[in-house]
Amino acid sequence: MAVEGITKCVKYLLFFFNFIFWLCGVALIVVGILAQVTLKSAAVNGISGTAMLIIVVGVIIFFIAFFGCCGAWKENYCMITTFAIFLSIIIIVEIAGAIAAYVFRGKLNVWVKGSLKEMITNYNTTEDMRKAIDGIQKQLKCCGSSNSDDWKNFKPDHNSVPDSCCKNATKGCGNGAMHDGKKIYKFGCATSMEKLLNQSLLWVGVAALVIAFVQFTGIVLACVLMKGIRSGYEVM
Repeated sequence: MAVEGITKCVKYLLFFFNFIFWLCGVALIVVGILAQVTLKSAAVNGISGTAMLIIVVGVIIFFIAFFGCCGAWKENYCMITTFAIFLSIIIIVEIAGAIAAYVFRGKLNVWVKGSLKEMITNYNTTEDMRKAIDGIQKQLKCCGSSNSDDWKNFKPDHNSVPDSCCKNATKGCGNGAMHDGKKIYKFGCATSMEKLLNQSLLWVGVAALVIAFVQFTGIVLACVLMKGIRSGYEVM
């Protein structure tokens, strides 16, 4: 027995909601694949895991939305129930992630400084590590973790820094320039990176709240439709 009245409107609303949700999943998969290709071509394999995570999330959303779309269109109680359960699990995971991110913010400064110092220590071990730290210093216009003194063991003279510390980066510009404020950025990268990461966490938190609200709306619509389908079965 087909649903009617308000429940029929809910059916189409849920289908439309899941169609948009499905498109978001497809978009995430495409973005993840493009990011993975870009990172590999740029030889930045160390952070390619982020791209893979985006692809995995996109695939999960894709299949959950598929259950929702098919369930709403066919008025299939089992599929809609599966959709609602999966969406509830995702919301719980998102809430847990938001709590973890909030707790992590308090330890961000220590983590950033520790990570940067470790990268500085391993600067000459691999090409990827050199590219990573050079990219950070050029982008954030900084030098070292706390300050340029973090590079004291960079060369035997204990007075040189990588060329990426220079205000005008040229080959050999960092030689003997550790304390030359006219040639290099003397301030460390930790503060700038922490500020950047805090801003990113804030935007991620806002986006998570918006997404969670949309997902909660989807669960409500699913429950209303499930009730309508169940009522139809009872009438039959």
